[in-house]
Amino acid sequence: MSQGTNLIVVLTTFSEEEKARAVAKELLESKLAACCTLVKGASLYWWKDNLTEDKEVVMLIKTQLSLYSDLENKLREVHPYEVPEILALPVISVYKDYSDWIEEVTRN
Repeated sequence: MSQGTNLIVVLTTFSEEEKARAVAKELLESKLAACCTLVKGASLYWWKDNLTEDKEVVMLIKTQLSLYSDLENKLREVHPYEVPEILALPVISVYKDYSDWIEEVTRN
């Protein structure tokens, strides 16, 4: 187990699985992410003074903190939402071999 890592998980959502897959492939090919996990679900939220409920695909992006700025810029460029959810979550502990793999496959 490795602590105090340079790794983060970035969370974002999409309304369509096809778009989420296309963005995931773009992030992986540009080496901004080591892995993108897609999870189908639903979101309930406030939007323009209305309580809204939509089907969404949650994307969990595993990457390095040092790549966050470039990753955020890419997501803002390609994301279809007016205000995309882009949350960076710190990784406080991680299996060392997994951490090494993420650092190996992402550009730094």
